[in-house]
Amino acid sequence: MASTKKSPEGHCKPTDWRSAGLLWFSRNFFWRKKFGHRIWRVSVDAGLGCPNRDGTLGTGGCVFCNPESFSLGRRSASKSISQQIEEGIRRLKARYGVDRFVAYFQPGSNTYATVEHLRSIYQQAIAHPKVVGLIVGTRPDCVSEECLDLLAELAGRTWVSVEYGLQSIHDRSLKWMHRGHDYETFVETVRRSRGRGFEIGAHVILGLPDESTEDILSTARELARLEINSVKLHNLHAVVNTPLADMVASGEVRLPQFDQYVGYVVDFLEELPVSCVIDRLVGNAPSEYLIGPSWCADKSAVLAAIEAEFRRRGTCQGHAT
Repeated sequence: MASTKKSPEGHCKPTDWRSAGLLWFSRNFFWRKKFGHRIWRVSVDAGLGCPNRDGTLGTGGCVFCNPESFSLGRRSASKSISQQIEEGIRRLKARYGVDRFVAYFQPGSNTYATVEHLRSIYQQAIAHPKVVGLIVGTRPDCVSEECLDLLAELAGRTWVSVEYGLQSIHDRSLKWMHRGHDYETFVETVRRSRGRGFEIGAHVILGLPDESTEDILSTARELARLEINSVKLHNLHAVVNTPLADMVASGEVRLPQFDQYVGYVVDFLEELPVSCVIDRLVGNAPSEYLIGPSWCADKSAVLAAIEAEFRRRGTCQGHAT
């Protein structure tokens, strides 16, 4: 039964961030308005796999994927969810001085299990008194109706966001990535997720081979048309022990340059509505895994350049809508 909970935007109006002088609707701003204080993500590893690696859809995974690089220091299958939450909160509280957290199920496909198991791990996470919400990262092709019902149930009790890995709306790019699903699968999963009280997010990679600026804008416009609640952008980057690393080494693939990527991000955000929350604008990997581009290791420089480009153009998120 779908939840009747209010819109996942809560009481944060889409125009608030513009009144505050911001250039895009950041997740941190959203959380401050919704909860009244700073919120930090505490990453949780549920030890779940991926249908594109375990033989269900494929065995090699996506061309860019090395699971170790996405979860360095967090692959802790021997630790319970409660232990991971407690240890993560203790570490983040000491480092950043924050006191409220959102549990982020990040590594793996975090709806790829039985509903009974998912209920157990999600409930362990939100049971902690310092946890005020739940983020579930997953693929659009492994979300059952029973799982969506469970997420709707939890959204009636706490703030919930479900992030679907899309990467691109263009099927030729999805095929090149070996994603194992097409764009229509994402559209259908978004349709099934509607009206259940949780936020619907999408992950997108900018700088894919053979994608033009117009292709990138088409992805942004589609997400706007679908009224996606939040977007997480990643620059195409290569890590060790992946097919993409081999393609970069052979010269088959060129990774986006700094100025090129900054332009892509600003173009993309201009096409998104002002109500769309921006979770991330640049991706990275631990130095021992990262092959390139080297500039993505300096997140502050990338964000500063994105802001400077917006100011140079005299625009902000939603300018083209």
